[in-house]
Amino acid sequence: MSLKYPARSFTAAALGAWLVASPALGGPLLDAAIEAERLAAQNDARGAFEAIRSGLAAFSQSLPLTVPRALFVTEVPKAYRAYAPKAEPVFLTGEKLITYVEVTGLKWQPADGDQRQSHFTVDLELMDDEGKTLALQKEFGNFTFTSHSDAVEVYTHLTLDVAGAKPGGYVLHYTINDVIAERSTPFELPFTLKDKS
Repeated sequence: MSLKYPARSFTAAALGAWLVASPALGGPLLDAAIEAERLAAQNDARGAFEAIRSGLAAFSQSLPLTVPRALFVTEVPKAYRAYAPKAEPVFLTGEKLITYVEVTGLKWQPADGDQRQSHFTVDLELMDDEGKTLALQKEFGNFTFTSHSDAVEVYTHLTLDVAGAKPGGYVLHYTINDVIAERSTPFELPFTLKDKS
């Protein structure tokens, strides 16, 4: 005897009861979970997935602008979380620095063709290991994402050429700017340059 559907129904009922008992604690994730469970119990896998995805997208926009993951990689990423991390933040002189960056908390707005759009820029500051600014560039990156629904898995990559820089320790300071919401968040990645041997 399978308990698959009874357990699912119990979960939805329990969540519903908890929501009624704690109305102030309800939100897009809980509402989406209840709806997804209801649709899954009706064998509507597509509807259940869309309900939970929409709830997660709404929840993401309620969060502060955040960079949940940023790291040096060995090549341009192929997709969201499909990257080859660099074992150590050590680069040979002349080697380009490729950074994989995830962004969450972006605001989305209506766009042409019944679509949705987010827009963010990236400011760059390169410092030595003593904190002295060596290079500064506003809007080093400028990204607009347009899709048929608010996306949750937003990522990009940033490539920096530091040719001419001397061997030593450095700090790469990036600032993500959500153009629509007019808010920003920074992150830093220290690295070392070594001479080619």
